[in-house]
Amino acid sequence: MVTTHNLGFPRIGAKRELKFGLERYWKGESSRDELKALGAQLRERHWNDQRELDLAPVGDFAFYDQVLDMSFTLGNLPARVQGFHGDTLDNYFRVARGRSAQGAEEHAACCGGVAAGEMTKWFDTNYHYIVPEFTADTTFKLDPSRLVEQLAQARAQGVKAKPVIVGPVTYLWLGKAKDESDKLALLPRILPAYAALLDTLAQQGVEWVQIDEPVLVTELDAAWKQAFVTAYDALKTRKVKLLLATYFGQLLDNLDLACALPVDGLHIDAINAREEVAKAAQKLPAHSVLSVGAINGRNIWKTDLNAALEWLAPLAQQLGDRLWLAPSCSLLHVPVDLASEEKLDAEIRSWLAFALQKLAELKVLATALNAGRDKVADELAANAAAIAARRNSPRVNNPAVKAALARIDAKLGNRQHAYAERAPKQAALLELPAYPTTTIGSFPQTAEIRHARSQFKSGALDQTGYQDAMRQEIERSVREQETLGLDVLVHGEAERNDMVEYFGEQLDGYAFSQFGWVQSYGSRCVKPPILFGDISRPKAMTVEWISYAQSLTNKPMKGMLTGPVTILNWSFVRDDQPRSVSCYQLALAIREEVLDLEKAGVRVVQIDEAALREGLPLRRAQWGEYLRWAVESFRITANGVQDETQIHTHMCYSEFNDIIASIAEMDADVITIETSRSDMELLDAFDDFRYPNEIGPGVYDIHSPNIPTQEHIVQLMQKAAERIPAQRLWVNPDCGLKTRQWAEVIPALRNMVAAAKTLRSQVQ
Repeated sequence: MVTTHNLGFPRIGAKRELKFGLERYWKGESSRDELKALGAQLRERHWNDQRELDLAPVGDFAFYDQVLDMSFTLGNLPARVQGFHGDTLDNYFRVARGRSAQGAEEHAACCGGVAAGEMTKWFDTNYHYIVPEFTADTTFKLDPSRLVEQLAQARAQGVKAKPVIVGPVTYLWLGKAKDESDKLALLPRILPAYAALLDTLAQQGVEWVQIDEPVLVTELDAAWKQAFVTAYDALKTRKVKLLLATYFGQLLDNLDLACALPVDGLHIDAINAREEVAKAAQKLPAHSVLSVGAINGRNIWKTDLNAALEWLAPLAQQLGDRLWLAPSCSLLHVPVDLASEEKLDAEIRSWLAFALQKLAELKVLATALNAGRDKVADELAANAAAIAARRNSPRVNNPAVKAALARIDAKLGNRQHAYAERAPKQAALLELPAYPTTTIGSFPQTAEIRHARSQFKSGALDQTGYQDAMRQEIERSVREQETLGLDVLVHGEAERNDMVEYFGEQLDGYAFSQFGWVQSYGSRCVKPPILFGDISRPKAMTVEWISYAQSLTNKPMKGMLTGPVTILNWSFVRDDQPRSVSCYQLALAIREEVLDLEKAGVRVVQIDEAALREGLPLRRAQWGEYLRWAVESFRITANGVQDETQIHTHMCYSEFNDIIASIAEMDADVITIETSRSDMELLDAFDDFRYPNEIGPGVYDIHSPNIPTQEHIVQLMQKAAERIPAQRLWVNPDCGLKTRQWAEVIPALRNMVAAAKTLRSQVQ
């Protein structure tokens, strides 16, 4: 009999209950006990949703991030929070976001916040994790209470539990040494904590533990490969069975290593590594389980169940009880329930599957393999009809868009002249001071903005009323920026719900859910649009709003756009054509918007590519092709303008040092990046690479409520000036300010402007 299980479930709740619960707690509007009770309620509901699985995950729920959970389980806390004597959950939030609950006694006692942990992308997803911190003196002290408590709750509910933990090698690989030490030197110290954890789980009656080692789908040198051998040899005496889980890519040269490790089962992502399934079935020891991720855990299209059964049936016959079925990865990356989508176009809805529907697909596959396809004949027939309907739908293919793609040539991606010739023209037109100040685009999404948007969507507010409300908010943003003394202004994006969804709503080829939320980090959720067909732009999308904002001020106003690569990477994308084709379609559509902004007199245009690095294949050997079409797509979007028009781009929260040459090839006049959480470490790239254009290293960590001081900003920019000439430096926050409050934003930006004035006084 085939065993069914799941690697992880969305933790935010079908109605984002966790998001709202966290934010109430952080504001001091609810108690710690109420937040913990909400977590217990969500876990109970989610386990109930997975009740038909043979094994359900325990430990996949987190109040902020599963990697941060593992840091606390291992007792690996940054030194700056180790002396905290309050509740563990509040210390957890201090690491996650710099502080915990507003008004809490322990918050007052510690005189405000501490530096939040660095945050970066989880492999090639839009989920962010809190980076573990290491030094040569790092020690580990097991605290299994989180898992033990969740196991007790699961056991009381009758859940067939499979605890989920991040494996030791991946945990070390994900972390960052804060000194010159070697992370791998910590392996002998961390393994006893893992051994003790597995013993504790065995004492709780656990049979199987899922130990996630996704780093196995990346390129590993000999030392990291040996670390796997060392780690799992050290854990051989365990009293539980280990399912080693890999996902997000192919094992390739690590396949033999993974199959030879002394574990009891191996999970392979069959969406990305289908050809490796049969190889693993041959290489694994005769007693080992092979878990096959046959359902896509990262996208929302229905699985072609009949096609899947064609290749799974021989495997089931070969392996028998040793075959397990699961989604390819945790379902953290998809929305919870398609049944909530009452307004979604019925035809497109029939092509989709969210988390609960994916579990239903899993059940159909297992039933067909265990009891015969006739037992699920109706389900298989309905699935086949939906797959065929999508494949043949005229709404998916647009001949005019395909013809436009065929006309793309190299000239489309080239500026008229090089940066050295453009820069003086832009300087003469914009007349900016040294260390010019700007922000990344958005300002706080106030209760008034959210209320007006809700009223407009419900029909209680008409188009004119909505536009008037948004114009009032735009004017507020402009006036605040003028008062603060910023040099290049933004309109604040009051009218935008999300930097990708806003554009997708105005492009043909996109569809939208009501409740298709997925977690990006902490309480931050995004609702990716669904790219189902060929993309085109029916009309201008931003020109009216930006033109209105420019009419309110004599200072330069940035036109704010999201770039094609980020729109692609932050959407649920088509799986029936190469990603590059969809990206080129988006590039042509956004290019039209750039040119219309220029015609309207906008002389500074920012095209955000926050997700450029996120789309990188996990193996460096495959980077070249992706970077080729990604950079070309940006250049097609940006480079049709006149020399005098200044093009900005923005990238946030991702290591980019190793792709700095490709970023330079984008040829943006100004790039803004995240550097404050990493204390300007990301600027190390400029020690060896002479970046040719202008750069704004972010000095205000907008993902923390902490307000940066003027002195701190000056210090950060002085570090930047050691690598980049002051004449080419901008001063700006790390990212957009939509998630912050005006009460935080104004003093932070006031300090930023004051810091810029101090820096100007130091320029020779």
